[in-house]
Amino acid sequence: MARILIIDDSPSQLYGMQKIVEKLGHETLLTEDGKEGIQIAREQLPDLILMDVVMPDLNGFQATRKISKDERTAHIPIIIVTTKKLETDRVWGLRQGAKEYLVKPVTEKALKDVLNNHLS
Repeated sequence: MARILIIDDSPSQLYGMQKIVEKLGHETLLTEDGKEGIQIAREQLPDLILMDVVMPDLNGFQATRKISKDERTAHIPIIIVTTKKLETDRVWGLRQGAKEYLVKPVTEKALKDVLNNHLS
């Protein structure tokens, strides 16, 4: 069982991903805020992070960059999960340090595959 940090400002998206991740047997840590997500990543050192992009204050690209550049958290794989579906967004997300880029709505199979790829 892994600990997965889910960062998404949409309560319905947060709940939906939480249900899938927990159904797959993993523990979840949840926040609706990029700044708090960085703090939780530093304190809890989750095994993987699912990161939304469009959030107020600190967006997912900024949070991904901060987590992936911090020596305490750089080892944690970040998977961006967003509605932003342009190729330029995907490229930018990967440049910030994300390992994968998924476009919402995300299926249970897609989440399962990405978790299996990065947790094994």
